[in-house]
Amino acid sequence: MKILVTGGAGFIGSKFIHYLLKEHRDWYIVNLDKLTYAGNLENLKDVEANPRYRFVRGDIADRGLVDHLFREEKFDLVANLAAESHVDRSILDPAPFIETNVKGTQVLLEAARQHGVRRFLQVSTDEVYGSLQPDDPPFTEESPLKPNSPYSASKAVADLMGRAYFVTYGLPVVITRCSNNYGPYQHPEKFIPTIILNALADKPIPVYGDGLNFRDRIHVEDHCRSLDLVLQKGQAGEVYNVGANNEHTNLDIVKAILRLMNKPESLITFVKDRPGHDRRYVIKPAKSERELGWCPLWDFTTGLPEMINWYINHNPLHPS
Repeated sequence: MKILVTGGAGFIGSKFIHYLLKEHRDWYIVNLDKLTYAGNLENLKDVEANPRYRFVRGDIADRGLVDHLFREEKFDLVANLAAESHVDRSILDPAPFIETNVKGTQVLLEAARQHGVRRFLQVSTDEVYGSLQPDDPPFTEESPLKPNSPYSASKAVADLMGRAYFVTYGLPVVITRCSNNYGPYQHPEKFIPTIILNALADKPIPVYGDGLNFRDRIHVEDHCRSLDLVLQKGQAGEVYNVGANNEHTNLDIVKAILRLMNKPESLITFVKDRPGHDRRYVIKPAKSERELGWCPLWDFTTGLPEMINWYINHNPLHPS
């Protein structure tokens, strides 16, 4: 079995490659990654000599490169994890998000169609659903798409393009929408690493607005298990939500990290809120549990200390 994993040098992508190499001894993996600021081959240093793994540096929006790679390798499966994913960056400049998340996804879909790929996994985000009010029920796969940032809008378009390729061409596309990931090796610009690294340096910890934005957070290893299950058991044309039923406010998470690190809450610094900041995301993973037999194994009470200890015991791969 040959699988193309795009964005495999990133946080989630590198963890997914490690997971696949461990769980599927007869799978051959090609990692296509542009190596932007968010990609780091150090994440895959321990597998670079593995005969079942190959790295290719390139852009998923490069039609010539992508088509050549598909003709050369004759992939059975594609898992598209390549994405521009930072909301603040998308607010400053949406253009790279359109180029990678929309155009890049369409280039991959077309190559998969032309070369008869057996399964195309489009890895998306719960942010495509928009924002919930405090008393609203969790998002389901039937929730309307109401993206509020250039990032989430670009991911919503990519999802709809995947659906169109399934309906129009019969390409066996499956889509996953996951809640916020956390875990070791996450890029320092993300929320939890920023808190940990600033606390380690006794620097102010910026918190948007009042800090009462709710998020459901899932350990990256649980996310990777769900992606593998969707590749193997998911029904073509379907969407699968992946969440951990682990809802906390941003402020609660900051305070929990400071307690675990024995740092004072006086480090908390409230800053001007992000434009269009979604108030609440929480996802209902009942369909994934029912149809795929998936459930999260990591608990936040153990996952968060594990992540803190990793940053304490390792120099960050990307300087903050």
